[in-house]
Amino acid sequence: MVTLWNSGAYLKDGTTLIAETEASSAFSKEEARKQTMAYGILQNHNTSGDSQALKIKFDKITSHDITFVGIIQTARASGLEKFPLPYVLTNCHNSLCAVGGTINEDDHMFGLTCAQKYGGIYVPPHQAVIHQFARETLATVGGMILGSDSHTRYGALGTMAIGEGGGELAKQLLGKTYDVALPAVTAVYLKGSVRKGVGPQDVALAIIGAVFDKGYVKNKVMEFVGPGVAELSADFRIGIDVMTTETTCLSSIWTTDDKIRQFYSIHGREGDYKPLAPGALAYYDGVVEVDLSKIKPMIAMPFHPSNVYTIEDVNANLLDVLAETEKKAKISFGDKINYSLKDKVIDGKLYCDQGVIAGCAGGGFENICEASDILRGKSIGNGKFTLNVYPASMPVYMELVKNGVAADLMQTGTVLKTAFCGPCFGAGDTPANNAFSIRHSTRNFPNREGSKVQNGQISSVALMDARSIAATAANKGFLTPATEFDGEFTKRVYNFDSSIYANRVYDSKGVAHPEVEIQFGPNIKDWPKMPALTDDLLLKVVSVIADPVTTTDELIPSGETSSFRSNPLGLAEFTLSRKDPAYVGRAKAVRDGDSAVAAEVASVADILGGTQSDFADRAKAAGLGSTIYAVKPGDGSAREQAASCQKVLGGWANIAVEYATKRYRSNLINWGMIPFLFDKMPQDGEIANGDYIFVPDVKKAILEKQDEVTAYCVNIEGKTTKTLTFRIGALTDDERKIIADGCLINFYRN
Repeated sequence: MVTLWNSGAYLKDGTTLIAETEASSAFSKEEARKQTMAYGILQNHNTSGDSQALKIKFDKITSHDITFVGIIQTARASGLEKFPLPYVLTNCHNSLCAVGGTINEDDHMFGLTCAQKYGGIYVPPHQAVIHQFARETLATVGGMILGSDSHTRYGALGTMAIGEGGGELAKQLLGKTYDVALPAVTAVYLKGSVRKGVGPQDVALAIIGAVFDKGYVKNKVMEFVGPGVAELSADFRIGIDVMTTETTCLSSIWTTDDKIRQFYSIHGREGDYKPLAPGALAYYDGVVEVDLSKIKPMIAMPFHPSNVYTIEDVNANLLDVLAETEKKAKISFGDKINYSLKDKVIDGKLYCDQGVIAGCAGGGFENICEASDILRGKSIGNGKFTLNVYPASMPVYMELVKNGVAADLMQTGTVLKTAFCGPCFGAGDTPANNAFSIRHSTRNFPNREGSKVQNGQISSVALMDARSIAATAANKGFLTPATEFDGEFTKRVYNFDSSIYANRVYDSKGVAHPEVEIQFGPNIKDWPKMPALTDDLLLKVVSVIADPVTTTDELIPSGETSSFRSNPLGLAEFTLSRKDPAYVGRAKAVRDGDSAVAAEVASVADILGGTQSDFADRAKAAGLGSTIYAVKPGDGSAREQAASCQKVLGGWANIAVEYATKRYRSNLINWGMIPFLFDKMPQDGEIANGDYIFVPDVKKAILEKQDEVTAYCVNIEGKTTKTLTFRIGALTDDERKIIADGCLINFYRN
């Protein structure tokens, strides 16, 4: 299905791949690199004058209601007067406004009044999920969009889009730039045609399963080319594209054609379309070759989108697959809970308790129509199994109503709901304890479905395409691939009704109204003051995480905690609550310098004095903070709170073997935390929970661009000291100053 090339390659005339090892000596790699679509778009938005060290200014930015409050508060604290570029504030995450008092709607009113005051666009709750609104109204061929959600991906429409933490959006609001080294570009070469019953999620999962563990496209741009692109509809391409985030790539871009022109035309924006393709000879650093004709219905078993099997293989080797899933659960949960899916096996078949088709990945028009075709005239039954469908926008919902698909679905027992991202992050359709949910959504990390292991609650999510979810629903919950559907797909035509947005969306057209007063709710708090980096740093290790990958959901849980995203101190209380519940107490003890910590610091200083005579006094005077030590933190969401919550609790650094994504590392930097790299795994025992790490001259090392720093790890109980070497990694000049100043807000104030 998917083949990864072990060398770079040239693409000739947009159709023929030539391995680098077989290329003509006349080919110039340097010139051919400039012929990718990504290179042209990036350079068109680069303001640095240096084609390798980019300083990007985006055309538009977009956020949702669990990120925009913090972003605007950061920008306001740094001198914001007006939104200098189109900024869309959608309300698709905290849109239920069901519990927790006034918190959610207070955030929405904050967003509306900020859009009025600073000249933005406000999309009320239930109108559209963030990415569907962007596809319908913001994307332009050759444009660039920055979003504060990791699934900011509009490459199928010819737009390079990047999901980052809030600090990067605040920079754009302050007229600054997104600084990044020119990324490598990997070709995703599509050939063949998909078989009936295979959907975009199937193709996406096959790609994710092939590349994720190998880091094949990490922090690179995925450029979709080849004859297979033309075989896919616009909706199908969008469904693959949005899932590229789960590969850990930086961004994506696709060739465009008449089907994409029609998409823009349907949405009344044909002027935003133009043909886009690589040059006559383009060079790629790698190739992901996808034979669409060989893709089968796929399933990503818990607890990661890369835990991929064909549904056919799951059904044929069910007990073996479930045993492997249980082993992976052990990594995430340890002995906290007895996790098993064996009770889901009934008469040799896997029973699913719930199906969900939702959000930016599943809620598209074509997905829902084809799910309806499979279910038409059938029933999902009156047992445990439920099916909920969330169209991605109100215009999509309206067309489903007009063409009868909504009625067809509801007749089966399916429930249609409004545009909402909740099922993607644990705030909607939380299953019963021990239930198994199949979802056409973006992620299936631990706790993404809303379970709380610390309370003994556990359920799990598998990712599937809408078509196979519908086939499973038609089979009363027993896992079934959509390729078993023997009917015909109706291929309904989509019509976009712009009047819905015209009647409800507030669009300032870029005009600010400074006289408008921002409406604050009692939960909306300013960022606390954060100190600058000191010359020397003393860190207490307050959490050691040995998991192969630590997700942002584990660093700061999603779901019900989202209501506190506007309250830095309130949200910080949930940091690592499901992975290491003792973390918050340990970190606060260091931050507040309680008596026990003060006594430990004195002991550490005495021990360090035996290493170098002035270290005792320097350790006592050093900045005191906490750090976590993990293998590979930061996979998943762009949420800056995964880093800012640590900083609020007194964190000054992370120590990691590597960082899962650029966006998490950027979040650490923007909140003034040093992203140390350390070659030893936590299992090696070089650093233990409770150890203190003294980093002398750390500020000098940061500002003077040293690649490495020498640190001293002190174990109080053993009264021993180890000398360690940390790498700092590449930092821009501004990033060095941000860390030295203590955070992005301080940097701009200074």
